Amino acid sequence: MPIKLFDTLTREILPLEPTSPAEPFRMYCCGPTVYGPAHIGNFRTFILQDVLRRALELQLGKQNVIHARNITDVDDKTIRRSGEEGLKLSAFTQKWTDKFHADCEALNLRPPAFEPRATDTIAQQAALIEKIMENGHAYQGKDGSIYFRLSSYKNYGALSHLNRDELKTQDTNSAGQANDADEYVRDNVGDFALWKARKPEDGDNFWPGPRVNGQPVEGRPGWHIECSAMIDDVFQGKTIDLHGGGVDLCFPHHENELAQSMCAHPHDCGYRFVRHWFHSTHLLVDGKKMSKSLGNLYTLDDLKQKGFSPTAVRYALIAGHYKKQLNFTLEGVAAAQTALEKIRHGLSQALKEFNAPLDFSKLIAESAQNETTSLLCNNESFFWKAFTDDLNTPKVLGELFIALGQLKENPSVDLIKQIAFACYGLGIDPFADADEKAPAQIPEDVAALGAQRWQAKQDKNWPEADRLRDELATKGFKSLDRKDGYEIVPL
Repeated sequence: MPIKLFDTLTREILPLEPTSPAEPFRMYCCGPTVYGPAHIGNFRTFILQDVLRRALELQLGKQNVIHARNITDVDDKTIRRSGEEGLKLSAFTQKWTDKFHADCEALNLRPPAFEPRATDTIAQQAALIEKIMENGHAYQGKDGSIYFRLSSYKNYGALSHLNRDELKTQDTNSAGQANDADEYVRDNVGDFALWKARKPEDGDNFWPGPRVNGQPVEGRPGWHIECSAMIDDVFQGKTIDLHGGGVDLCFPHHENELAQSMCAHPHDCGYRFVRHWFHSTHLLVDGKKMSKSLGNLYTLDDLKQKGFSPTAVRYALIAGHYKKQLNFTLEGVAAAQTALEKIRHGLSQALKEFNAPLDFSKLIAESAQNETTSLLCNNESFFWKAFTDDLNTPKVLGELFIALGQLKENPSVDLIKQIAFACYGLGIDPFADADEKAPAQIPEDVAALGAQRWQAKQDKNWPEADRLRDELATKGFKSLDRKDGYEIVPL
Protein backbone atom coordinates (compact mmCIF):
# COMPACT_ATOMS: atom_id res chain seq x y z
CA MET A 1 0.00 0.00 0.00
CA PRO A 2 1.80 3.14 -1.17
CA ILE A 3 1.33 6.41 0.66
CA LYS A 4 -1.39 8.55 -0.92
CA LEU A 5 -1.15 12.30 -0.51
CA PHE A 6 -3.00 15.39 -1.71
CA ASP A 7 -1.24 17.12 -4.62
CA THR A 8 -1.66 20.90 -4.70
CA LEU A 9 -1.31 21.18 -8.49
CA THR A 10 -3.90 18.57 -9.53
CA ARG A 11 -5.99 18.84 -6.34
CA GLU A 12 -6.13 15.07 -6.22
CA ILE A 13 -4.95 12.49 -3.70
CA LEU A 14 -2.27 10.56 -5.56
CA PRO A 15 0.15 7.73 -4.68
CA LEU A 16 3.73 8.71 -3.88
CA GLU A 17 6.21 6.71 -5.89
CA PRO A 18 9.71 7.29 -7.31
CA THR A 19 10.05 8.47 -10.89
CA SER A 20 11.13 4.92 -11.72
CA PRO A 21 11.57 1.76 -9.59
CA ALA A 22 15.34 1.91 -10.14
CA GLU A 23 15.68 5.40 -8.66
CA PRO A 24 15.38 6.75 -5.12
CA PHE A 25 12.48 8.95 -4.09
CA ARG A 26 13.66 12.57 -4.34
CA MET A 27 12.06 15.11 -2.00
CA TYR A 28 12.96 18.76 -1.51
CA CYS A 29 11.55 20.95 1.25
CA CYS A 30 11.98 24.68 1.61
CA GLY A 31 13.98 25.32 4.77
CA PRO A 32 14.23 28.30 7.08
CA THR A 33 15.31 31.85 6.35
CA VAL A 34 17.87 32.24 9.14
CA TYR A 35 17.32 35.71 10.58
CA GLY A 36 15.92 34.66 13.97
CA PRO A 37 14.64 31.61 15.85
CA ALA A 38 12.11 29.47 14.02
CA HIS A 39 8.64 29.54 15.63
CA ILE A 40 6.15 26.73 16.10
CA GLY A 41 4.38 27.58 12.85
CA ASN A 42 7.62 26.96 10.97
CA PHE A 43 8.25 23.78 12.93
CA ARG A 44 4.80 22.37 12.29
CA THR A 45 5.67 22.35 8.58
CA PHE A 46 9.14 20.88 9.16
CA ILE A 47 7.80 18.20 11.52
CA LEU A 48 5.06 17.13 9.10
CA GLN A 49 7.69 16.87 6.35
CA ASP A 50 9.78 14.75 8.73
CA VAL A 51 6.80 12.45 9.36
CA LEU A 52 6.28 12.08 5.61
CA ARG A 53 9.95 11.28 5.10
CA ARG A 54 9.83 8.65 7.86
CA ALA A 55 6.72 7.08 6.35
CA LEU A 56 8.42 6.95 2.94
CA GLU A 57 11.45 5.30 4.56
CA LEU A 58 9.16 2.69 6.13
CA GLN A 59 7.67 2.03 2.70
CA LEU A 60 10.76 2.21 0.49
CA GLY A 61 13.73 1.74 2.86
CA LYS A 62 15.98 4.46 4.28
CA GLN A 63 18.49 4.20 1.46
CA ASN A 64 15.78 4.83 -1.14
CA VAL A 65 14.65 8.25 0.09
CA ILE A 66 16.77 11.36 -0.55
CA HIS A 67 15.64 14.38 1.43
CA ALA A 68 17.07 17.84 0.75
CA ARG A 69 16.22 20.98 2.72
CA ASN A 70 17.82 24.35 2.02
CA ILE A 71 19.01 27.22 4.18
CA THR A 72 18.10 30.71 2.92
CA ASP A 73 20.98 32.82 4.21
CA VAL A 74 20.68 35.83 1.93
CA ASP A 75 17.52 37.85 1.31
CA ASP A 76 15.99 41.19 2.29
CA LYS A 77 15.50 40.19 5.93
CA THR A 78 18.90 38.58 6.60
CA ILE A 79 20.76 41.57 5.13
CA ARG A 80 18.68 44.08 7.07
CA ARG A 81 18.89 42.23 10.41
CA SER A 82 22.63 41.51 10.15
CA GLY A 83 23.23 45.22 9.50
CA GLU A 84 21.13 46.17 12.51
CA GLU A 85 23.25 43.88 14.70
CA GLY A 86 26.52 45.04 13.18
CA LEU A 87 27.49 41.52 12.11
CA LYS A 88 28.77 40.14 8.83
CA LEU A 89 26.03 38.30 7.01
CA SER A 90 27.84 34.94 7.32
CA ALA A 91 28.32 35.27 11.09
CA PHE A 92 24.73 36.43 11.63
CA THR A 93 23.15 33.61 9.60
CA GLN A 94 25.46 30.95 11.08
CA LYS A 95 24.27 31.91 14.57
CA TRP A 96 20.65 31.31 13.62
CA THR A 97 21.45 28.23 11.52
CA ASP A 98 23.07 26.65 14.61
CA LYS A 99 19.98 27.51 16.65
CA PHE A 100 17.71 25.96 14.02
CA HIS A 101 19.74 22.75 14.02
CA ALA A 102 19.64 22.55 17.83
CA ASP A 103 15.85 22.95 17.84
CA CYS A 104 15.52 20.33 15.09
CA GLU A 105 17.53 17.85 17.15
CA ALA A 106 15.43 18.54 20.25
CA LEU A 107 12.23 17.98 18.23
CA ASN A 108 13.65 14.74 16.76
CA LEU A 109 13.77 15.87 13.13
CA ARG A 110 16.09 13.67 11.13
CA PRO A 111 18.77 15.72 9.35
CA PRO A 112 18.40 15.92 5.56
CA ALA A 113 20.82 14.14 3.26
CA PHE A 114 21.59 17.51 1.65
CA GLU A 115 21.29 21.00 3.13
CA PRO A 116 22.51 23.50 0.52
CA ARG A 117 22.86 27.18 1.40
CA ALA A 118 21.95 30.01 -0.92
CA THR A 119 25.33 31.72 -0.52
CA ASP A 120 27.17 28.49 -1.45
CA THR A 121 25.33 28.16 -4.77
CA ILE A 122 25.67 31.66 -6.24
CA ALA A 123 27.47 30.39 -9.35
CA GLN A 124 24.74 27.83 -10.00
CA GLN A 125 22.07 30.50 -9.62
CA ALA A 126 23.87 32.82 -12.06
CA ALA A 127 24.17 29.99 -14.60
CA LEU A 128 20.47 29.16 -14.30
CA ILE A 129 19.49 32.80 -14.82
CA GLU A 130 21.65 32.92 -17.95
CA LYS A 131 19.73 29.90 -19.31
CA ILE A 132 16.41 31.62 -18.62
CA MET A 133 17.63 34.74 -20.43
CA GLU A 134 18.91 32.71 -23.39
CA ASN A 135 15.49 31.08 -23.68
CA GLY A 136 13.82 34.49 -23.88
CA HIS A 137 12.12 34.50 -20.48
CA ALA A 138 14.15 37.17 -18.64
CA TYR A 139 15.61 40.62 -19.27
CA GLN A 140 17.70 43.29 -17.58
CA GLY A 141 15.64 46.18 -16.21
CA LYS A 142 16.55 49.86 -16.11
CA ASP A 143 17.81 49.45 -12.53
CA GLY A 144 20.30 46.82 -13.67
CA SER A 145 18.43 43.92 -12.02
CA ILE A 146 17.35 40.89 -14.04
CA TYR A 147 13.65 40.07 -14.12
CA PHE A 148 11.57 37.08 -15.15
CA ARG A 149 9.18 38.00 -17.94
CA LEU A 150 5.83 36.82 -16.59
CA SER A 151 4.02 37.14 -19.92
CA SER A 152 6.36 34.56 -21.49
CA TYR A 153 5.08 31.67 -19.35
CA LYS A 154 1.45 30.88 -20.15
CA ASN A 155 0.97 28.41 -17.27
CA TYR A 156 1.75 30.92 -14.53
CA GLY A 157 -0.81 30.59 -11.72
CA ALA A 158 -1.59 26.90 -12.31
CA LEU A 159 -0.03 25.71 -9.03
CA SER A 160 -1.76 28.19 -6.74
CA HIS A 161 -4.91 28.10 -8.91
CA LEU A 162 -4.93 31.81 -9.63
CA ASN A 163 -7.11 33.12 -12.42
CA ARG A 164 -4.48 34.74 -14.61
CA ASP A 165 -7.03 36.96 -16.33
CA GLU A 166 -7.91 38.55 -12.97
CA LEU A 167 -4.34 39.24 -11.85
CA LYS A 168 -3.10 42.80 -11.72
CA THR A 169 0.33 42.94 -13.27
CA GLN A 170 2.51 45.43 -11.45
CA ASP A 171 6.09 46.02 -12.54
CA THR A 172 6.60 49.06 -10.32
CA ASN A 173 5.39 50.03 -6.88
CA SER A 174 3.44 53.17 -5.94
CA ALA A 175 6.69 55.16 -5.69
CA GLY A 176 7.57 54.28 -9.27
CA GLN A 177 10.40 51.99 -8.20
CA ALA A 178 11.08 48.53 -9.61
CA ASN A 179 8.95 45.85 -7.99
CA ASP A 180 11.86 43.68 -6.78
CA ALA A 181 10.65 42.70 -3.29
CA ASP A 182 11.06 39.02 -2.44
CA GLU A 183 7.37 38.77 -1.50
CA TYR A 184 4.23 40.54 -2.69
CA VAL A 185 0.48 40.43 -2.24
CA ARG A 186 -1.55 37.67 -3.83
CA ASP A 187 -3.48 39.65 -6.45
CA ASN A 188 -0.61 41.89 -7.57
CA VAL A 189 2.11 40.11 -9.47
CA GLY A 190 4.86 41.38 -11.67
CA ASP A 191 8.05 40.50 -13.47
CA PHE A 192 9.82 39.27 -10.36
CA ALA A 193 13.54 39.70 -9.72
CA LEU A 194 15.84 36.78 -10.53
CA TRP A 195 18.94 38.82 -9.72
CA LYS A 196 19.06 42.11 -7.81
CA ALA A 197 21.64 44.65 -8.91
CA ARG A 198 23.98 45.92 -6.21
CA LYS A 199 22.54 48.68 -4.01
CA PRO A 200 24.22 50.81 -1.33
CA GLU A 201 22.01 49.32 1.41
CA ASP A 202 23.33 45.83 0.57
CA GLY A 203 26.76 46.83 1.89
CA ASP A 204 29.34 44.11 1.27
CA ASN A 205 26.68 41.52 0.43
CA PHE A 206 27.13 41.23 -3.31
CA TRP A 207 28.57 38.70 -5.77
CA PRO A 208 29.41 38.54 -9.48
CA GLY A 209 26.17 37.39 -11.06
CA PRO A 210 24.83 36.36 -14.47
CA ARG A 211 26.58 37.87 -17.47
CA VAL A 212 24.90 40.47 -19.63
CA ASN A 213 26.81 41.45 -22.78
CA GLY A 214 29.72 39.41 -21.46
CA GLN A 215 29.96 41.21 -18.11
CA PRO A 216 28.75 39.80 -14.76
CA VAL A 217 26.11 41.89 -12.99
CA GLU A 218 27.20 42.56 -9.42
CA GLY A 219 24.46 41.99 -6.87
CA ARG A 220 22.66 39.16 -5.15
CA PRO A 221 20.03 36.57 -6.05
CA GLY A 222 16.29 37.03 -5.69
CA TRP A 223 14.66 34.70 -3.19
CA HIS A 224 12.88 32.45 -5.69
CA ILE A 225 15.81 31.54 -7.93
CA GLU A 226 17.76 30.14 -4.97
CA CYS A 227 15.59 27.04 -4.57
CA SER A 228 15.44 26.28 -8.30
CA ALA A 229 19.24 26.37 -8.54
CA MET A 230 19.77 24.32 -5.39
CA ILE A 231 17.31 21.67 -6.57
CA ASP A 232 19.11 21.42 -9.92
CA ASP A 233 22.46 21.23 -8.15
CA VAL A 234 21.52 18.58 -5.57
CA PHE A 235 19.50 16.38 -7.90
CA GLN A 236 21.62 16.99 -11.03
CA GLY A 237 18.79 18.45 -13.07
CA LYS A 238 16.46 15.48 -12.53
CA THR A 239 12.76 15.75 -11.80
CA ILE A 240 12.02 15.72 -8.07
CA ASP A 241 9.24 13.48 -6.84
CA LEU A 242 7.96 15.81 -4.13
CA HIS A 243 8.36 19.47 -3.23
CA GLY A 244 7.13 20.56 0.20
CA GLY A 245 6.48 23.74 2.14
CA GLY A 246 3.89 25.63 4.11
CA VAL A 247 0.80 26.80 2.25
CA ASP A 248 2.10 30.38 2.51
CA LEU A 249 4.93 29.40 0.13
CA CYS A 250 2.60 28.15 -2.60
CA PHE A 251 2.28 31.71 -3.88
CA PRO A 252 4.43 33.46 -4.84
CA HIS A 253 7.49 31.38 -3.98
CA HIS A 254 6.61 27.98 -5.43
CA GLU A 255 4.65 29.48 -8.31
CA ASN A 256 7.76 31.45 -9.28
CA GLU A 257 10.04 28.46 -8.76
CA LEU A 258 7.91 26.39 -11.11
CA ALA A 259 7.84 29.09 -13.79
CA GLN A 260 11.56 29.84 -13.79
CA SER A 261 12.61 26.17 -13.61
CA MET A 262 10.39 25.22 -16.54
CA CYS A 263 11.70 28.18 -18.54
CA ALA A 264 15.32 27.28 -17.85
CA HIS A 265 14.75 24.09 -19.85
CA PRO A 266 13.36 23.93 -23.39
CA HIS A 267 9.61 23.30 -23.22
CA ASP A 268 9.75 20.57 -25.86
CA CYS A 269 12.30 18.38 -24.07
CA GLY A 270 9.74 16.68 -21.82
CA TYR A 271 11.26 18.19 -18.68
CA ARG A 272 9.14 18.11 -15.52
CA PHE A 273 10.19 20.08 -12.46
CA VAL A 274 8.09 18.45 -9.71
CA ARG A 275 5.77 15.43 -9.73
CA HIS A 276 3.95 16.12 -6.45
CA TRP A 277 3.42 19.34 -4.45
CA PHE A 278 2.87 19.00 -0.67
CA HIS A 279 1.66 22.01 1.32
CA SER A 280 0.66 22.06 4.99
CA THR A 281 -1.95 24.49 6.31
CA HIS A 282 -1.43 27.56 8.51
CA LEU A 283 -1.22 27.30 12.27
CA LEU A 284 -3.41 29.37 14.56
CA VAL A 285 -2.51 30.12 18.18
CA ASP A 286 -5.40 30.53 20.60
CA GLY A 287 -7.67 30.91 17.58
CA LYS A 288 -5.71 33.80 16.11
CA LYS A 289 -2.95 34.28 13.57
CA MET A 290 0.50 34.29 15.18
CA SER A 291 2.08 37.69 15.66
CA LYS A 292 4.49 39.35 18.06
CA SER A 293 1.97 42.12 18.75
CA LEU A 294 -0.55 39.57 20.06
CA GLY A 295 2.11 37.88 22.19
CA ASN A 296 1.26 34.44 20.76
CA LEU A 297 4.34 33.79 18.66
CA TYR A 298 6.04 30.90 20.45
CA THR A 299 9.48 29.43 19.89
CA LEU A 300 10.59 26.07 21.25
CA ASP A 301 12.53 27.87 24.00
CA ASP A 302 9.38 29.76 25.03
CA LEU A 303 7.51 26.48 25.50
CA LYS A 304 10.40 24.77 27.29
CA GLN A 305 10.48 27.66 29.74
CA LYS A 306 6.81 26.98 30.45
CA GLY A 307 7.73 23.41 31.42
CA PHE A 308 6.80 21.57 28.20
CA SER A 309 9.07 18.92 26.71
CA PRO A 310 10.09 19.03 23.02
CA THR A 311 8.39 15.66 22.53
CA ALA A 312 5.12 17.11 23.83
CA VAL A 313 5.48 20.05 21.44
CA ARG A 314 6.04 17.67 18.53
CA TYR A 315 3.02 15.59 19.59
CA ALA A 316 0.82 18.70 19.76
CA LEU A 317 1.93 19.87 16.29
CA ILE A 318 1.00 16.57 14.59
CA ALA A 319 -2.25 16.09 16.50
CA GLY A 320 -4.16 17.79 13.67
CA HIS A 321 -4.27 16.80 10.01
CA TYR A 322 -1.85 18.72 7.79
CA LYS A 323 -4.67 20.02 5.55
CA LYS A 324 -6.68 21.38 8.48
CA GLN A 325 -5.90 24.52 10.42
CA LEU A 326 -4.52 23.49 13.80
CA ASN A 327 -5.41 25.73 16.74
CA PHE A 328 -2.34 25.55 18.96
CA THR A 329 -2.94 26.27 22.65
CA LEU A 330 -0.92 25.83 25.80
CA GLU A 331 -3.72 23.60 27.07
CA GLY A 332 -3.19 21.47 23.96
CA VAL A 333 0.52 21.06 24.70
CA ALA A 334 -0.32 20.17 28.31
CA ALA A 335 -2.76 17.54 26.98
CA ALA A 336 -0.01 16.21 24.69
CA GLN A 337 2.34 15.91 27.65
CA THR A 338 -0.35 13.99 29.58
CA ALA A 339 -0.95 11.71 26.58
CA LEU A 340 2.77 10.91 26.41
CA GLU A 341 2.74 10.02 30.11
CA LYS A 342 -0.17 7.62 29.49
CA ILE A 343 1.68 6.02 26.56
CA ARG A 344 4.83 5.70 28.65
CA HIS A 345 2.93 4.17 31.57
CA GLY A 346 1.07 1.68 29.38
CA LEU A 347 4.26 0.54 27.68
CA SER A 348 6.17 0.31 30.96
CA GLN A 349 3.50 -1.94 32.45
CA ALA A 350 3.48 -4.20 29.39
CA LEU A 351 7.27 -4.41 29.16
CA LYS A 352 7.40 -5.75 32.73
CA GLU A 353 5.48 -8.84 31.58
CA PHE A 354 8.43 -10.27 29.67
CA ASN A 355 11.39 -12.12 31.17
CA ALA A 356 13.87 -10.61 28.72
CA PRO A 357 13.92 -6.81 29.11
CA LEU A 358 12.82 -4.91 26.01
CA ASP A 359 14.33 -1.54 25.13
CA PHE A 360 11.48 0.37 23.51
CA SER A 361 13.72 3.14 22.16
CA LYS A 362 15.81 0.46 20.45
CA LEU A 363 12.66 -1.11 19.00
CA ILE A 364 11.75 2.27 17.50
CA ALA A 365 15.14 2.52 15.80
CA GLU A 366 14.85 -1.04 14.50
CA SER A 367 11.43 -0.27 13.00
CA ALA A 368 13.07 1.40 10.02
CA GLN A 369 15.07 -1.72 9.15
CA ASN A 370 14.00 -3.21 5.85
CA GLU A 371 12.94 -6.61 7.18
CA THR A 372 10.75 -5.12 9.91
CA THR A 373 9.24 -2.58 7.55
CA SER A 374 8.40 -5.18 4.92
CA LEU A 375 6.74 -7.43 7.50
CA LEU A 376 4.55 -4.69 8.91
CA CYS A 377 3.65 -3.12 5.56
CA ASN A 378 2.85 -6.49 3.97
CA ASN A 379 0.62 -7.37 6.91
CA GLU A 380 -1.19 -4.07 6.34
CA SER A 381 -0.59 -2.75 9.83
CA PHE A 382 -3.53 -0.70 11.09
CA PHE A 383 -0.99 2.06 11.73
CA TRP A 384 0.25 1.84 8.17
CA LYS A 385 -3.26 2.26 6.78
CA ALA A 386 -3.50 5.58 8.62
CA PHE A 387 -0.10 6.72 7.35
CA THR A 388 -1.05 5.92 3.76
CA ASP A 389 -4.41 7.69 4.02
CA ASP A 390 -3.20 11.21 3.16
CA LEU A 391 -0.71 11.17 6.06
CA ASN A 392 -3.47 10.97 8.67
CA THR A 393 -1.41 11.64 11.82
CA PRO A 394 -4.48 12.09 14.10
CA LYS A 395 -5.67 8.64 13.00
CA VAL A 396 -2.24 7.13 13.76
CA LEU A 397 -2.34 8.63 17.27
CA GLY A 398 -5.87 7.29 17.77
CA GLU A 399 -4.82 3.81 16.67
CA LEU A 400 -1.89 4.02 19.07
CA PHE A 401 -4.19 4.38 22.07
CA ILE A 402 -6.41 1.56 20.82
CA ALA A 403 -3.30 -0.63 20.62
CA LEU A 404 -2.32 0.35 24.17
CA GLY A 405 -5.72 -0.83 25.38
CA GLN A 406 -5.21 -4.15 23.62
CA LEU A 407 -1.72 -4.38 25.07
CA LYS A 408 -3.10 -3.99 28.59
CA GLU A 409 -5.46 -6.93 28.04
CA ASN A 410 -2.97 -9.13 26.22
CA PRO A 411 0.75 -8.18 26.37
CA SER A 412 2.37 -9.12 23.06
CA VAL A 413 5.84 -8.54 21.65
CA ASP A 414 4.35 -8.25 18.15
CA LEU A 415 1.96 -5.53 19.29
CA ILE A 416 4.76 -3.67 21.05
CA LYS A 417 6.72 -3.77 17.79
CA GLN A 418 3.69 -2.40 15.95
CA ILE A 419 3.53 0.49 18.42
CA ALA A 420 7.27 1.08 17.97
CA PHE A 421 6.67 1.12 14.21
CA ALA A 422 4.04 3.86 14.65
CA CYS A 423 6.30 5.83 17.00
CA TYR A 424 9.13 5.76 14.44
CA GLY A 425 6.81 7.10 11.74
CA LEU A 426 5.53 9.85 14.02
CA GLY A 427 9.03 10.63 15.27
CA ILE A 428 7.91 10.28 18.87
CA ASP A 429 9.77 8.34 21.55
CA PRO A 430 7.63 8.50 24.72
CA PHE A 431 10.70 7.71 26.83
CA ALA A 432 12.98 10.29 25.18
CA ASP A 433 12.68 13.19 27.60
CA ALA A 434 10.55 11.62 30.32
CA ASP A 435 12.83 12.91 33.06
CA GLU A 436 13.47 16.29 31.47
CA LYS A 437 11.96 18.96 33.65
CA ALA A 438 12.58 22.36 32.16
CA PRO A 439 12.61 25.10 34.80
CA ALA A 440 9.48 27.21 34.46
CA GLN A 441 10.40 30.86 34.20
CA ILE A 442 7.50 33.04 35.28
CA PRO A 443 7.17 36.19 33.13
CA GLU A 444 6.86 39.46 35.02
CA ASP A 445 3.31 40.14 33.81
CA VAL A 446 2.22 36.67 34.93
CA ALA A 447 3.85 37.16 38.34
CA ALA A 448 2.01 40.48 38.67
CA LEU A 449 -1.33 38.82 37.86
CA GLY A 450 -0.63 36.16 40.47
CA ALA A 451 0.05 38.80 43.12
CA GLN A 452 -3.13 40.69 42.16
CA ARG A 453 -5.20 37.52 42.39
CA TRP A 454 -3.77 36.64 45.80
CA GLN A 455 -4.60 40.13 47.07
CA ALA A 456 -8.12 39.87 45.62
CA LYS A 457 -8.60 36.64 47.57
CA GLN A 458 -7.36 38.26 50.76
CA ASP A 459 -9.88 41.06 50.15
CA LYS A 460 -12.59 38.43 49.51
CA ASN A 461 -13.17 39.98 46.09
CA TRP A 462 -14.13 36.65 44.56
CA PRO A 463 -15.29 37.92 41.11
CA GLU A 464 -11.98 39.73 40.62
CA ALA A 465 -10.02 36.68 41.84
CA ASP A 466 -11.91 34.50 39.34
CA ARG A 467 -11.27 36.97 36.52
CA LEU A 468 -7.54 37.03 37.28
CA ARG A 469 -7.49 33.23 37.50
CA ASP A 470 -8.96 33.05 33.98
CA GLU A 471 -6.46 35.62 32.71
CA LEU A 472 -3.62 33.55 34.17
CA ALA A 473 -4.98 30.50 32.34
CA THR A 474 -5.00 32.30 28.98
CA LYS A 475 -1.28 32.88 29.51
CA GLY A 476 -0.70 29.22 30.33
CA PHE A 477 -0.35 29.43 34.12
CA LYS A 478 -2.31 28.72 37.28
CA SER A 479 -1.96 29.57 40.97
CA LEU A 480 -1.49 26.83 43.58
CA ASP A 481 -2.86 28.39 46.74
CA ARG A 482 -1.81 27.52 50.28
CA LYS A 483 -2.86 28.93 53.63
CA ASP A 484 0.35 30.95 53.85
CA GLY A 485 0.82 31.92 50.22
CA TYR A 486 0.69 30.72 46.62
CA GLU A 487 2.88 29.44 43.76
CA ILE A 488 2.52 30.21 40.06
CA VAL A 489 3.07 27.13 37.88
CA PRO A 490 2.49 26.28 34.18
CA LEU A 491 -0.82 24.64 33.38
